[in-house]
Amino acid sequence: MDTSRLFRTSGTLAATAALLISAAVSGAAASAAAAPGAAAARPRGVGEPGSFASLLPPEAADEQGPLPELAPLPAALPRALRPYYDQRLAWHSCGGKRADFECATLRAPLDYEAPRSHDDVKLAVSRKKATGPGKRLGALMVNPGGPGGSAIGFLQEYAASSYPGAVRAQYDMVAMDPRGVAASQPVTCLSDKEMDAYAQVDTTPDDAAEVRELVASFKKFAQGCAARSGKLLGHVSTVEAARDMDVLRAVLGDDKLHYVGASYGTFLGATYAGLFPSRVGRLVLDGAMDPALDARRINRDQTAGFQTALASFAADCAQHEDCPLEGGRTDVAGVRLQQFFQRLDQHPLDTGTPRRLTESLATTGVISAMYDETTWPILRKALHNAQTGDGALLLRLSDLYYERDQRGHYTNLMPANSAVNCLDLPPAFRGPAAVRRAVPDFEKASPALGASFAWSALSCAYWPVRATGGPHRIPARGAAPILVVGTTRDPATPYPWARALASQLSSGRLLTYDGDGHTAYTRGSRCVDGAINDYLLTGTPPPASRHCS
Repeated sequence: MDTSRLFRTSGTLAATAALLISAAVSGAAASAAAAPGAAAARPRGVGEPGSFASLLPPEAADEQGPLPELAPLPAALPRALRPYYDQRLAWHSCGGKRADFECATLRAPLDYEAPRSHDDVKLAVSRKKATGPGKRLGALMVNPGGPGGSAIGFLQEYAASSYPGAVRAQYDMVAMDPRGVAASQPVTCLSDKEMDAYAQVDTTPDDAAEVRELVASFKKFAQGCAARSGKLLGHVSTVEAARDMDVLRAVLGDDKLHYVGASYGTFLGATYAGLFPSRVGRLVLDGAMDPALDARRINRDQTAGFQTALASFAADCAQHEDCPLEGGRTDVAGVRLQQFFQRLDQHPLDTGTPRRLTESLATTGVISAMYDETTWPILRKALHNAQTGDGALLLRLSDLYYERDQRGHYTNLMPANSAVNCLDLPPAFRGPAAVRRAVPDFEKASPALGASFAWSALSCAYWPVRATGGPHRIPARGAAPILVVGTTRDPATPYPWARALASQLSSGRLLTYDGDGHTAYTRGSRCVDGAINDYLLTGTPPPASRHCS
């Protein structure tokens, strides 16, 4: 199981939870869960432009010295790439329930440094044209994060209906599943049954045998990816995905890229800005990542972020009679969760299915509910049920995180997530001994979740493809104003990351939302939505350091 470095959007996660679980909770809880996001969707150089000449060793964040900068690509288009930029998309109705959307396939080179048509990747694209009234402003690309989240799914199930009407009136809403994701030649690794086994492996090993079992699961996952995904596995980096976005921008006929990226989508958007600063239009980076961090620091910061979310959940829980955490105090809540996880480690719970709720699945279920505060009523109910021996609801929260449906089928979210993360950064740890040394630091950040986050971060150590990226800064000098959005108690992309990215970007402008949950746009704050809408419609960002609540 890898519960770390998966930067999901929250509105889509909470809404899917409501749809999947509403029958199991009270009407009031289900209604609250669906409130802000009423439809469907869990976190690199110097040298040649757009490349990374050297990789920093893992566990060296504090001694790495000045970081390299992501250099822009040359403005002149190489001749070998012209066929891609000059292609025409064959748009057609997506059909079925999506007949009001258009779909197409974009070709991109597998390797931008050595394009060969027989190796081209085929990328799925969808759009919904501007509805009017008002002047059409171009295409607005959206990406929900992950990495591994389907941008097309996000567009069709959420953004095209739930983004503000004024934005949808003046922009063609466009999405492209990144290479290796969903409908764009998805990375695959394990069968559904193998994924079930992978998801429940103990990520808080108590002895050498359990460590060997965890390492074996990581190795089996990695070997499955190598066997089933072939050479694509070495070409799903964020840099390559950003270059695909520029091809799509050109094919759509836009001189500038307009974009809303959430969570990992902020890293994708910032990377685009670093590579193509002169082509930046209106970029919204919501729930921002900091590209200057190494993998260990990312995982440790996320551990602390989820602890902050747990504290907010505990305080809220105390206001309700059905709270399963005594008193709702943060320290007591942490102890109760630790004790609960420890009991599950020895005695998994029945779920009414052949699958039992293990410690690792329960941990994932709790993490899943931390992405959006409107899911907290469901978590209260799930933890209450678990105290009576019923693990079904907590298991469904875990399945939601992994994108496992009730028939037992997984999307490729987890394979794509690992493939991108392990290519973008060297591994957080090289082996079990390094994890053991780091566990106390992670447990200090979160007593209940720290050990699981630390051991999960070992997964990339066994990846079959060497990382091509590393920590770096993105100045994007010469870019138009870029709006960076940070939420003060965001669990998955902690607020300091947004401040760091805004300060790196030469034209960065920080918008702060004082609140809970992951990301801020279209989640209920009129202040946030108004500032972002004004920026998208007029190009004018809010005043520096604007705060919303």
